[in-house]
Amino acid sequence: MSSSVEKHVFQAEVNEVLSLVVNSLYSHREVFLRELISNAADAIDLLNFRALTDHHLLGDDQELRIELVRDEQARTLTIRDNGIGMSRDELIANLGTIARSGSKKLMQSLTAEQKKDLSLIGQFGVGFYSAFLVADSVTVTSRKAGSDEVWTWQSEAKGDFEIRPGERRGRGTDVVLHLKEEAKDYAEQWPVREVVRKYSDYVRWPIRMEVERTEGDAKQTEWQTLNSARALWTRPKAELTDAQYQEFYKSLSHDWHEPLAWTHWKVEGTQELAGLLFLPAVAPFDLVERRKGGVRLFVKRVFIMDDAQEIAPEWLRFLRGVVDSEDLPLNVSREILQKDATTRFIKKQVVGKTLSLLEELAGEGETEREVDGEKKKVRRYELFWDEFGRVLKEGVYHDLESRDRLAALLRFHSSAADGWHGLKDYAGRMPAEQKSIYFVAADSLPAAKASPHIEALRKRGYEVLLMTDPIDEWIVDALREFDGKPFVSAAKGALDLPATDAEKQAKEEKQKHFGPVLERVQKALDAHVKTVRVTDRLTDSPACLVSDEHGISAHQERVLRDAGHALPDKKRILELNPDHAVVKKLLAMDDEAQLADWAALLHDQALLAEGALPPDPAAFGRRVAALMGRL
Repeated sequence: MSSSVEKHVFQAEVNEVLSLVVNSLYSHREVFLRELISNAADAIDLLNFRALTDHHLLGDDQELRIELVRDEQARTLTIRDNGIGMSRDELIANLGTIARSGSKKLMQSLTAEQKKDLSLIGQFGVGFYSAFLVADSVTVTSRKAGSDEVWTWQSEAKGDFEIRPGERRGRGTDVVLHLKEEAKDYAEQWPVREVVRKYSDYVRWPIRMEVERTEGDAKQTEWQTLNSARALWTRPKAELTDAQYQEFYKSLSHDWHEPLAWTHWKVEGTQELAGLLFLPAVAPFDLVERRKGGVRLFVKRVFIMDDAQEIAPEWLRFLRGVVDSEDLPLNVSREILQKDATTRFIKKQVVGKTLSLLEELAGEGETEREVDGEKKKVRRYELFWDEFGRVLKEGVYHDLESRDRLAALLRFHSSAADGWHGLKDYAGRMPAEQKSIYFVAADSLPAAKASPHIEALRKRGYEVLLMTDPIDEWIVDALREFDGKPFVSAAKGALDLPATDAEKQAKEEKQKHFGPVLERVQKALDAHVKTVRVTDRLTDSPACLVSDEHGISAHQERVLRDAGHALPDKKRILELNPDHAVVKKLLAMDDEAQLADWAALLHDQALLAEGALPPDPAAFGRRVAALMGRL
């Protein structure tokens, strides 16, 4: 082992990130101890799990524990564990890369105000660095289980850190905090005891501290266990307070926000299962790209694995919590989980309990909450939907068994009013003669509201769902209907609106009257359109383009192309509004070149109205200029 000291530069904008930690959390600086104890507990959990199959890892030191060592004279506090420990490379990787989940992206995207947002600490995984709230120097000495090598990591958080050989008896990690003058009370007994009781009472491993007691005139010291070490999810709900649930969530998730809601449940019978699941209030920055969940699996109170995707599907990856099974084997592996019937039972319970929690939340009325610094009346479910609705929609596509329950939880914008609207509310507002649920997809909400495809629907008083999420059209394609009412795209096929005999006859007459013009426009645009017909969906606009009823929509095509998919060009149907002045002028045009220019302008205008570019923008510009010149 080399005796030299190695100096490394932090792999992040360390000064900015640490300034963010200190400035954001200074009034909550006691949370440093919660974070470090949680890290120690995780290290013991991991050792305990690996020791199930590798028994020599425990050796003679089988009493797993966390120890807090105070030295008031030296002004230090040490958090010691006999967990899995870290090698030299792990110390560098884990402690030398601040906010491994994306610190550079974090610092590049933050505004001055956002840097004060407490949630960013939890989002970007800088919990260990909360140690610098109270310490001006941190020393970490660790010995990996099964190894004889001991390494020490040290930093004053000034842009670099040192790594050198160290000394430690037995496996595990010592985190030594050299406390700042203003934080020296954390080297005293009572402040430390109170913080442990407040934040870490539920930690399943004993948290011990050497304390003084007086017998007569003599003072003696003894080790005392500070926490009850009883898993929160095993305790009756009647014993627990909201504050205890909230603190458990914060320690589990490293999220400084309070959870939006939670469910605590137990299943007894042929299989025994307990769980505690939380809905976060704020989504992490990488929620859409992230494919791991946040549910921990325990077996008989023994930690088995993080991110247990086998029991919480990918579309519930926003969940945080724990599930504890009495029926799985302690040495369960991911391969066994994927095939085990108990796993399928657990997954069904997790999905069912989460959907019940969401349904309960969706049924609540308005509540007063602070939003953007102001007190506003909001629905808690809409707060959830704003943060996690995109992910929940994935379940509609992937989980056939849960599809109907998920459909009732979907929310969309609507032509009826601002805000979010559920499908049940939409169906309840439908006029008696309306048989379908109409929707239109666009790249933005203003574009959807202004879509020419919904003009006739709005004139009839029919509500239209305005879909702006790229996944929305695939969701309704998967659903097909809701409450017996089919979904119909306003931009596909024929709307087949209810019409009187007189209205049907009038449309047929217009189609016949404009027949020659439609043929001439078709000839002029043959390279771009499949056919040209009279519309019944337009009232104000002169023209629009629609897709075949069972084909892919233009919006879906744009989404796929933007994602890099190569798609063949498909001709669409051009619909003309026979009541519009521009279209009427086509009847009197004898000049085929002029009619061709007007037809091209109508086609390009229809593309622009739906958010797409004309096939030849320069030619479109020339035609517009020429038309303006003739006015």
